[in-house]
Amino acid sequence: MSEIIGFRSQVFRPLPEVLRADAIVDRLSTAISLGLIRQGEQLPVENQLTAMFGVATATVRDALQTLRERGIIETRRGRSGGTFIIGTPSTDPRVLRERLTALSMAELRDMEDEQLATGLAAVRLVIERAFPHDIDRLERIARTMADATTADACMRADSRFHIELAALAQSERLASTQMRLLTESSEILWSILEVAEDRDWTMADHLEIVTAVRAGDITAAENAVRLHTSRDFYRLVAARLDSLYPIEVPE
Repeated sequence: MSEIIGFRSQVFRPLPEVLRADAIVDRLSTAISLGLIRQGEQLPVENQLTAMFGVATATVRDALQTLRERGIIETRRGRSGGTFIIGTPSTDPRVLRERLTALSMAELRDMEDEQLATGLAAVRLVIERAFPHDIDRLERIARTMADATTADACMRADSRFHIELAALAQSERLASTQMRLLTESSEILWSILEVAEDRDWTMADHLEIVTAVRAGDITAAENAVRLHTSRDFYRLVAARLDSLYPIEVPE
C-alpha cells in the first residue's frame, strides 16, 4: 500500500492502550462513513495495522472480523488478495435525530466553539506552512462537493475538506481534534440539511476559505471559517428546537 499521508495518517494513528477492538471498529467505520477510506480501497495488511494502532495482532483480527460480519470489508485470497472496503456503515435517521435531541444547547454551543477554534487555528497554520500545490489539492477536494447527489456523499465531501485543511496545518493534535468533531456532528448535520441547496453553499464556503488561504489573507480566511461554522451550527440548533417543539399545522 502506498505511503499514508495527510488526513489518512489520522485514521491509522496509534490507539490509547485502554482501547481495543471496538475502538478500531469505530475508527475505521467513521473513516469510511466520512469518505476518508473509499469503497474498493484496500486496507493495510494485518501486521501494518497492528503497528499503526499499537495493539496486539489478535485485537486487529477481532476488529476486522466484526467489520466483515457487518458487510463493511471483505478479505480476498491469492496474489491480488487483501482486505477491501465493500460497504458503508449506515445509521438510521431516527437514531441521528435522537442523538441531536439528546444534545443540550450548552453542548451544541461548546461543539461550535471548539469547531470554530479548530478552524481558525487550521487556516492560520495552513497559510504559514502549506505549499501552493497543497492549496491546489484542497481546492480540488472542495470542488468534489459539486458531484455529490446524496446527503451521505455531501457529508463525505464536506468532512474530507475539513480534515484535509487540518492535515495541511501539519499539527497531529489539530487533525485529531477535527476528526473527533466531525464524528460527533457531521452525520447529524447532513441528516437535516437539504442536498441541493446546502451542497451549493457548503462548497461556496469551502472555496471562499481556499481563496483566502491561497492569498495568505488571514483575516478573510478567519471570517470565512466563522461564517461557515456559524451557519452549520445555526441549522443544528434550529433542527433541535424543531424536534423538541414541532410547529403544528392546523388542518
